[in-house]
Amino acid sequence: MSVAQAGEFGLISRVVSKLGKAGPAVLVGPGDDAALVAVPDGRVIASVDMLIEGRHFRRDWAEPFDIGRRAAAANLADISAMGGTATALLVGLAAPADLDAAWAEELAAGMADEAARVGASVAGGDTTSASSIMISVTALGDLDGIEPVLRGGARPGDVVALAGRVGYAAAGYTVLSRGFRTPKLLVDAYRRPEVPYALGPAAALAGATAMIDVSDGLLADLGHIALASGVSIDISKIYFAVPEQMRDAARALGVDAYQWLLTGGDDHALAATFPRAAALPDGWRVIGSVSSGEGVTVDGKRWIGSPGWDHFRA
Repeated sequence: MSVAQAGEFGLISRVVSKLGKAGPAVLVGPGDDAALVAVPDGRVIASVDMLIEGRHFRRDWAEPFDIGRRAAAANLADISAMGGTATALLVGLAAPADLDAAWAEELAAGMADEAARVGASVAGGDTTSASSIMISVTALGDLDGIEPVLRGGARPGDVVALAGRVGYAAAGYTVLSRGFRTPKLLVDAYRRPEVPYALGPAAALAGATAMIDVSDGLLADLGHIALASGVSIDISKIYFAVPEQMRDAARALGVDAYQWLLTGGDDHALAATFPRAAALPDGWRVIGSVSSGEGVTVDGKRWIGSPGWDHFRA
């Protein structure tokens, strides 16, 4: 059955059946004109991302469940990067009329599965027709009484730290784009990001001065912190061991593995700055330092080439 044959009401009913039980913050979920979401903190963090078929995902590279997980993760990670915890997702889906309704159902199931990892749920959304698939996800989150960690708080003397892995998804993307399906470790990393959601709030409680979700590449995203904070950031390659399967893939494909590690996106690691005396929470590791100046360098030198994904040039 296609989405056109199901009709909007029928499609929504089928999709809702895949969303599972609403999280505790969603008082009224899908089915009414609007959702009702509790706001325990009295403040709401909100983030939105769009994924467009052919640019951000390909149906021949990933199952709809995995695409749903990726779409949700991109937004849930943004909430974590502010020091908050996601509570609800709102989803907009545009799709061709002949798209199999089962594909949309599995997409929704993937979103629900990823949201459940932080205790959130899909609270509602909308559907419409389009020539290709477009997915828009808005995440809402709660700060639980703490102050948000912004990009502009880094200060000279801080250390730069990383939580989660980088480079794996970019390596997987390169492997897939060359027509291969292995190494599985890298391909799976592209299809299903492993986001350290809990380490965002942990960093906020530990005194992080600035933080960001690494979605476009470590150097590019640290550049946002450097610009917003009016500082320079230097990271050292010594802190980045190249995993064996990544090293082997890089050699086979003629790629510098550090290109993946330092400029690859979609793993949704978290990068933050901390006062030098701060005790880093478990799961965070130092990768560099903050100084006076501007921009981001690697081992004291300017990086030659693109620092990461550019949405209007890639």
